[in-house]
Amino acid sequence: MFARLLSALLLLTLAACFPVAPQVPLGPSFYVMRHLNTPQGAADPDLTAEGQANARRLASWFENDRPVAIYVSSTKRAQQTAAPLAQALGITPKIYDPANTPALVQMVRAEPGTVLVVGHSNTVPDIVQQLGGMRPAPITHDQFGDIWHVTGNGSTLKLSLSGS
Repeated sequence: MFARLLSALLLLTLAACFPVAPQVPLGPSFYVMRHLNTPQGAADPDLTAEGQANARRLASWFENDRPVAIYVSSTKRAQQTAAPLAQALGITPKIYDPANTPALVQMVRAEPGTVLVVGHSNTVPDIVQQLGGMRPAPITHDQFGDIWHVTGNGSTLKLSLSGS
């Protein structure tokens, strides 16, 4: 009997020394990015060779927080940016109207998990802000590969596909 009591006390003492973190739901996780590398001046260009290579890299970038949905505009550059990731995840990207950010945000918020939105230099700041994040600075033509992560509490982190 004494040995049992001693064992129970020892287990309680060890449990107190190694607390287990409570399981806290992560809540919504939104990633918003501009399409990848394109030449300047074309109306609806394909991705450059560098943009295509970066799109293939994007397919493995989400290893720890995989999207359950991907939203892209109807442009070739947005669809080509998401294509390798969508294929790797077995997801069909959903086309959205870049002129209607409120409707996009409503659809994105209705998704049951992590979402990636591929936008444009003139839409990404509005999308991030309307998802509750801190509005990014204007995006110039030569800025490719930045990804804004917005969480349910509005925390916003600017990440980079290149890791820098």
